[in-house]
Amino acid sequence: MEAGRTPERIGKYEIRERLGEGMTSVVYLAHDSFASRDVAIKRLISEALHDPVRGQIYRRLMVTEASLAGRMQHPHIVQIYDAVLGEDESYIVMEYVPGGTLEAFCEPDNLLPYDRLVEIIFKCTRALDYAFHQGITHRDIKPANILLANRDNLDGDIKISDFGAALLSSESDQTQVSGVGSPAYMSPQQVRELPLDHRTDIYSLGVVMYQMLCGRLPFHASNNYSMIYQITTLEALPPSTYRPDVPPALEAIVARAMAKDLDDRYPDWEAFSQDLMKAFRSEQQSGRRQALADSEKFETLRALPFFGEFSDVQLWEVVRFSDWKEVGPGAIVMHDGDPGDNFCFLASGEVKVCKNGRKLVTLNPGECFGEMAVIHANPARRAADVIALTDARIISIRGDALKRASEGCQMRFYRAFLEVLADRLTAANLQLASV
Repeated sequence: MEAGRTPERIGKYEIRERLGEGMTSVVYLAHDSFASRDVAIKRLISEALHDPVRGQIYRRLMVTEASLAGRMQHPHIVQIYDAVLGEDESYIVMEYVPGGTLEAFCEPDNLLPYDRLVEIIFKCTRALDYAFHQGITHRDIKPANILLANRDNLDGDIKISDFGAALLSSESDQTQVSGVGSPAYMSPQQVRELPLDHRTDIYSLGVVMYQMLCGRLPFHASNNYSMIYQITTLEALPPSTYRPDVPPALEAIVARAMAKDLDDRYPDWEAFSQDLMKAFRSEQQSGRRQALADSEKFETLRALPFFGEFSDVQLWEVVRFSDWKEVGPGAIVMHDGDPGDNFCFLASGEVKVCKNGRKLVTLNPGECFGEMAVIHANPARRAADVIALTDARIISIRGDALKRASEGCQMRFYRAFLEVLADRLTAANLQLASV
């Protein structure tokens, strides 16, 4: 393949435009007419494929990434759809993410607000925790490998890409490629080529967070030897050195994520994400943000008993199709006799359920209501009024949105509904028995 020439087709895919080029591969925007969707194709250039020294390494990285096709289904990880690995042609077909990379927001004059930064890093922690439970350590976390779903909408999603350097627990150490990754983002253990686990990705994501906080890397060097010395020996200056208003909580998170000693670093992704949420809530309480972020919605759902058996992927799905609103005391959330096309959860506050002006029950955070109108086979109407007693946060889910959800997500809802109904029947029987 000629490096400067854009082909009309690659395999069955119609090429639309060249998106970018690296040392070893070219990425194209293409169209898959069979699936009726745009895709991104990463094609290994022939010079790299036939390089006598590094050719086998480049091929090995492609094989690693290709092996993940269909394996990871997460809203914040780029999906791999297809792969072709041959002697003269190797390429990977993946989800097209149009918003560009985080690199643009690592410059001192283009830094993101702190709440948006925390939102991005939080989503990364959850995606990498998912990968970890699939037996995958990324090993090349950096801004260039974190994509924005939509550059114009900074509250949109992110996607982690490029798992070519991934460490797979299903393979022996002997089959793994060593010496891969980007030196500035490598952990002390990685630059020393020591055995690695998910904590190397925790360090790398800490470096990304550092760079997004202050617009510069923690260590700068003119060569890899100097970079390795700094990573393994020196302590990075706090981000507030370059950006004085960096919140202390965020600075502490970066310091722990980038700890040189494994015993001082976050032990797992859960601890990392929990500290991010604490910092995020602190920012909210200080009045710096009013709108509810996806990360806050995710943590709210995870804390509700109804969603206790939902996976992270299913919770993110619920975040996408649910509606959230704040209501004040006296607000009518549902009206007796109205058509019912949604059901609700009470995330915070209290509401009362009334019939003909008589209070039947008070609902507390975590309880659901209105679900019978959706479960019922025929269109149903509300059987009671639901009125807010205090300031309350209501999570609303439309019946048609639930029907469009994944099969696994729907099954979780229906199983949880059965448990709710069983609990209510038990409570009703106990009340009748005491009369």
